[in-house]
Parts: sequence; structure tokens; C-alpha cells
Amino acid sequence: MKRPHLEKAARETPQVALDTIMRLKEVVPEAFSEGKIDFEKLRSTLGNVIDETPERYSFSWAGKKDAIRILQTPSRATLVPDKAESVDFDKTNNLFIEGDNLEALKLLYKSYFGQVKMIYIDPPYNTGNDFVYPDDYADPLHAYLEMTKQKDADGNLLTSNPETSGRYHSSWLSMMYPRLFLARQLLRDDGVIFVSIDDNEVHNLRMIMNEVFGEENFIAELIWEKRKGGGNDSQFIASDHEYILCFIRNKTEIDSRWFVPYDKEYLARYSEKDEKGAYYWDTISRKGLKNPIIYEVTAPDGKKITLYAQLSERSFREKLATNEIRFSRKGTDWSVQRKIYMPEGTVLRSVVDDVATNADGKNELRALFDELDIFSNPKPTMLVRKLMLLSTQSGDLILDFFAGSGTTAHAIMAQNIDDSGSRRFILVQLPEPIPEESEARKAGYKTIADISKERLRRAGKKLKDGLKQQKLGDKQEVDLGFKIFKLAESNYRSWSGVDEKEPEAYAKQMTLFNDPLVKGWKPESVIWEVAIKEGYGLNSKIDSVKDVKANKVFIMTDSDNQRSFRICLDDELKPALLKELGLSKTDLFVCRDVALTDELAANLALQCRLKTI
Repeated sequence: MKRPHLEKAARETPQVALDTIMRLKEVVPEAFSEGKIDFEKLRSTLGNVIDETPERYSFSWAGKKDAIRILQTPSRATLVPDKAESVDFDKTNNLFIEGDNLEALKLLYKSYFGQVKMIYIDPPYNTGNDFVYPDDYADPLHAYLEMTKQKDADGNLLTSNPETSGRYHSSWLSMMYPRLFLARQLLRDDGVIFVSIDDNEVHNLRMIMNEVFGEENFIAELIWEKRKGGGNDSQFIASDHEYILCFIRNKTEIDSRWFVPYDKEYLARYSEKDEKGAYYWDTISRKGLKNPIIYEVTAPDGKKITLYAQLSERSFREKLATNEIRFSRKGTDWSVQRKIYMPEGTVLRSVVDDVATNADGKNELRALFDELDIFSNPKPTMLVRKLMLLSTQSGDLILDFFAGSGTTAHAIMAQNIDDSGSRRFILVQLPEPIPEESEARKAGYKTIADISKERLRRAGKKLKDGLKQQKLGDKQEVDLGFKIFKLAESNYRSWSGVDEKEPEAYAKQMTLFNDPLVKGWKPESVIWEVAIKEGYGLNSKIDSVKDVKANKVFIMTDSDNQRSFRICLDDELKPALLKELGLSKTDLFVCRDVALTDELAANLALQCRLKTI
């Protein structure tokens, strides 16, 4: 029997450009001819939308083409679970990825496209001393493995970006562009991104985000007061603020106003209730008001009362008729009061000066790490919580791919406890080496990723202990765990080429690819790589299929997306497996190509969706 042509399981992430082309083909099929874009037809279809003038406005920098090229380069890496370092691996829906965030975003692209409600990142500010990500346009994974000393390298690839560099701003922009582009793909249509930045690159960041997200989706440039006092050692002016740029993926998807909810203490005053909702009584007349509206009203006993109010006389009469105004006697005097109904919240001001500062963020971390200065300038959790309350609800997914000390995840866990929420997080952090002389290194932490993971463990434990002390049984189920995945080389062999010209050398190399899995591969790692590259989420679960005896079969289930596949990695599939599996046409089954006979391959291909490794 002739073996049918079998579909291969994906070995790398999708090409973003091809994915975009496929979506364009769905919208404008007439602009394609023989599988390629016909730009003349695209122009005629879009009409006046296309600007063909030679001097139209654009934003560019040295290295932009390379940044686009690395964006379009698929990742051949994989993610490997680390259960030993995780907390509640089998129960939690939170994720921590240790590795280069560009590779991680590519690996998340297929499974998390359009699922993230909020992104908050605090990237390197490009001050001349902080690290930049040295993207290797030829082989991004190789650069990461060298930097983390998983492969030999001539030098340290993780370097600072000094202001004397000829491409000082360009290097930073080339690092940010592909990451922001991929981040946009992960956002929901109503998803929001917040990016912290300072004066060094705020102007360039605004330009690059205009290009990636569209300037029509710009929301605000928030000014956050990062400190109160100090700064007398500044040469010119003490800088007390940083910026937070905010964009929405698609502003037309937001059909309601944004409110920051009031805290519980403020809302406690709304102790009475009527058919319109909760309210409290508040005095109308205040002589200290600026530019008050002054008029007379008549009390129930006929006494004339002069009001100094912000409420117009007409509104007063209307509210009096609907019982929203009352006269309350105080001795011989009258107090005139009105109902103040509970608001949805308050609109966030562009100057954010009413939340914690960097000093508070530092104190939070010191309290967790036995008073050690473990990390420089961590953001305070209250800042992230304020942004979170503005843009998310319970159950939403939040992403931070410059995780730093882990402030975002800490903020999410704390907020979920406060409002019984179920927000989930994905954090990504490069294992950036910590200087030898630092307090963190002396305390045993080798990388920033180590600090971030330990912070989440300690913060989770502290929050859980707080729940026990307060005996808040209904909140005991808040998810305070996290799964750890680490960026690693693929389980698939990569073609290394053949230097010799003899046919025997080619034949030997080809023989190695009869089974494409690398030497020493582990079943769990291979299953996860297949799942990730087939678009399964990292909260999927692997189980052994117990009712199959002929071979060892596993089932990978992604309950978030209601999908699953079965996989067998044995050297040889037995004929009895077909009957035992009981697969249907819609079921996906993955196995090694070398394990199939021609007859078994033909029968499986008729029975189910078959993909081979």
C-alpha cells in the first residue's frame, strides 16, 4: 500500500507576515492573483485610502528594516515547564516565562492571539546604563542561548547602550518595535496597553506606538509622580515624574466611559438606598464655595433660607419635587440637604499624583526580602492596580513581558483578593545577570528572573497568610500560584548543512533526519512543543490515555479553548491502536513518522486528522 502524503506537525511559530496576508485575503480576496498580492488591484479596491505622494509623513530609524525582518522570522524555540520552581503548577492559571521576550511573544502568538485585555510593561528606559536586548537577526534563539551561557560565546551579548553609541536611539527602537508589534496581536479588540517611560525616549516611544497601534487609538500620556521631595543634587531641574503611554487596540470597540472605582472606605458613606440606588445626604449650602450660585428657598415653617450652592435654583426645584432634597431642623436653624448617589467611579486624571511612588515600591520589596535592597526602582503595586481597575474586570488576562521584579503579578494577586476577582497573568522576564557586587547577588540571586520568581512566591505566601489571619474563607480560593516555563532549544533537529560534496555525506545527514527529534529528547517536552506550535495554551493539561493498551498515548487538553489532541511518541505503532483509539474525523492524532507503516498511515489518515513528527 502506498503511503499517503502526511501533514507535519508545526516545527516553528507562524510567520506574522503570512498570517496578516491570510487575514487580508479574507477581507480583500480580489486583490490576490495566483496566491500573491496584486498591488494594482489592492490600490483600485482601496481607492483614496492609499497615499502615494513621495513626501508623505513617515517615521524611520537606522535598522528599522532589520527590526521588521526579525519580527517576521519564525521562532524555532520551545518552552519547557519547570514544575519544581512553580507554585501549584497543576491548579494555577498564571504563567511565568523565563527567557527572551521576543521569542516568547512569538511562541504565544498562535495560542493567545486576541486574548489579552491589558498589557503593562516597564521596559529599559535607555538611560545609557541599562541593558538592551541584543537581537540577532540571523538566529534570535542562538543569541539568547549564548547570552544565558547555554552555548559557548566569545563575549557577553547582553550589553549596555551607552550614549556614545552611533545608534543610541536606533538600537532602542529596533529592540522595541517587534515586541510592541507582537504585543498588539495578542490584545483583544478592546485591549489596552500601558507603557512606562521617562524623558529619554518618551518622544520616540510615542512615535513608534503611533505607527504600531495607530495614532487614532492613542488614549493619553499620563504623568505619574514618582517621588515626593528630594532631587536637590540635580544639575538643572529635579525630575519628579515619569510617563505612562496608553493606547487601545481599537478605540471604536470601547462604547462606555472609563472609571477608576472608588475605594471601600469612600463608598461606605452611601448607607441609604432608594429605587435609584445607594446614596447619602449632603449639605447643599457652603459659604466657602468659589463662585457659588446664591438664591433663597423657603423652609417648611416659612423661614427664608439663603443658599450658597453649586446646584442651580431650577435643579433645586426639580429635586425637591422628587424627594431628593430635604430640610433638616437643627435647633432653630434649618439644614438643606440633597441626595448624593453612588457614582460608577472617577475619571482618571492625566496627572497621576494620588498613588504610591517609587519609594513605596522599594519599601514593598524590602518588606518581602528581609529589608534587602534587592532591586532598583521597582514600580509600586498600587500604580499597576489603578491601571488595572481602569481597564480590566474579573477573569481578564494581563500580560507583562518586561516583568522586572514582578510588580504586575503581585498587583494582580492583591487586587484579586480585594475584589474576589480571577484576573490571570502572563509574565516574561529575561534571565538578566545581576552584578556580582549587588546585595541581590550576595543573597544568592543570579538573575532578575530569579528575583521575580521569588517575589511571587513570597508575595503569594504573605497574601495567603493574611487571608488565614482574617478568616476570609470565601477568598481562600484566589489563585496565588504560577506555572514556570523556560525558553529552550527545539526538540527538533535543525538542518546544519553538509560541507563535503560527496553523496555519502549528504546521505548520512539525511539518515539523521529519518527521526527529526534530537538525541535525549523527553516525551513531556516534545508534547509541550507540539502543543505550543499547534496553538494550544500554556494552561493545557497532559494526561495519559488509560483505556489504550497497544501503545503509550497521551491527551493534551486546552480547556480554555475546548480543544484537545492525542499523541503517541513510541518507536512503533501497533495495528491494534486504531481500534483502541476510536478516533473520529475531527480528532487530531500526532505520532512520529518513523513509527508508522504505510498501511497504518493510510488507515489512520482515513480515520482522523493525522499529523506526524
